[in-house]
Amino acid sequence: MAASLNRIVLCGNLTADPELAYAPSGMAICKLRLAVNERVKNSQTGEWTDRPCYVDITVFGNQAEPCNQYLSKGSPVLLEGKLRYETWETPEGAKRSKHSVVAERVQFIAPREDSAPRQAASAPAASAPAAAPRVTPAQATAPSPPPENESGDDEDLPF
Repeated sequence: MAASLNRIVLCGNLTADPELAYAPSGMAICKLRLAVNERVKNSQTGEWTDRPCYVDITVFGNQAEPCNQYLSKGSPVLLEGKLRYETWETPEGAKRSKHSVVAERVQFIAPREDSAPRQAASAPAASAPAAAPRVTPAQATAPSPPPENESGDDEDLPF
């Protein structure tokens, strides 16, 4: 079987404010909606226009709360993660599917003066873990440790 690689890097702007929730285990989960534009030339008029591509992003763990705290609609972000294919069935029985991204690293690319915490409604206090530590934007971009099943050893690379 040929080796496969599932990596995606996106740079764009949020189309809505982040949505923060907590799993029963207490892990923070932040949902983002990103717009990434592709420049295309109209063959009839010769004019260049932007064609938006909308991507659903999920951020887990340490980076979820800072994303909710410091990002808002219109915020520019650079992120790296994995592509995920999701399928589900509607209440009417129709099958649906979509691609989304699970972010592993999120880099805030707004100027420093724009990175003040936003005043947004967060998840209800009953569902949030008590006394969550406050994280700065610089801490939010720190790479997370590799999952336990990945050794990080370059010797294991298939190429």
